[in-house]
Formats: sequence, structure tokens, C-alpha cells
Amino acid sequence: MQKARINLASMDIGKLNQITASIKDIAIKTKTLIKGPIPLPTKKLKLTTRKSPCGNGKASFENYEMRIHKRLIDLGLDERALRLVMRVPIPEGVQVEIEMLE
Repeated sequence: MQKARINLASMDIGKLNQITASIKDIAIKTKTLIKGPIPLPTKKLKLTTRKSPCGNGKASFENYEMRIHKRLIDLGLDERALRLVMRVPIPEGVQVEIEMLE
């Protein structure tokens, strides 16, 4: 069976859930087989910097963290459904990859 695999990645989980819900609605309306959204492990990028700019003074640090949330959706290969998925407005900061599988 042929299917389309959709990879979604974003720092904002609200935007990511919004897109996955709209793709799910399209699959339900077109009666296409859908598996997902499958949450993949969240990638955490951490950065530690020293508060003092010159290096003198006490050694106090600031910690920053950026989280990248990922979702995976397998969609049955239906031309009408894929056309509608490609027309979904994608918010800024969300990456979408569509891959065709055998």
C-alpha cells in the first residue's frame, strides 16, 4: 500500500497541534486512512552562559533551553486529500516534509 509520510517540527507546540488537527480533519472528510499524529521525542537544545560579561565577580550562570517538538503522520495515498493537505496554511516556524512511501 502506498502512503504519504508527513513530518512536522516546530518550537511552538500550539501551532503544531493546530496543523495536525487540520490534517486529521481533511483525512476524516475525504475518508482517507490516517495513522497518527505520532509524537516523536522532543529535542532539547541547552545553552549555559556566564552572567558576568568580563569574567570577574562571582561565577553565576544563566541557562537557556529551546525545545523542538516533532509529529509524524502517515496518510493513505489519495490525490484529493494530498491536494487539500498542501493547501493548509502553515504558520511561521513550522517545518513540514511530505514523503511518498511504497
